[in-house]
Amino acid sequence: MKPEISYEDFEKLDLRVAEIIDAEEIAGADKLWKLKIDAGELGERTICAGIKQYYPKEDLVGKKIILLANLAPRKLKGIESRGMLLAASTENHEEVVLLSPESDIENGSRVS
Repeated sequence: MKPEISYEDFEKLDLRVAEIIDAEEIAGADKLWKLKIDAGELGERTICAGIKQYYPKEDLVGKKIILLANLAPRKLKGIESRGMLLAASTENHEEVVLLSPESDIENGSRVS
């Protein structure tokens, strides 16, 4: 288990519902997809996600995800990733499952 955090630390996370609107190959990347997402009022943005071996492109487009929206941007394979999707995985990463809302809800909705 990771170290305990305070409620104030948790409040710093901006978790939102977003929809994947496109998935693209990244040259030289075996594990990463370049995902274009619609985060509602936050607009469209690009994120890179290391889920390529678990999800084919066709299964991603149109899928709602949970996005960590206020993660500092980071360059991966030359692409600026502006957020991180949330997923659950087994300890050995044999299985990875994207976290998504139970039912349809507007893009950009806050997760709390």
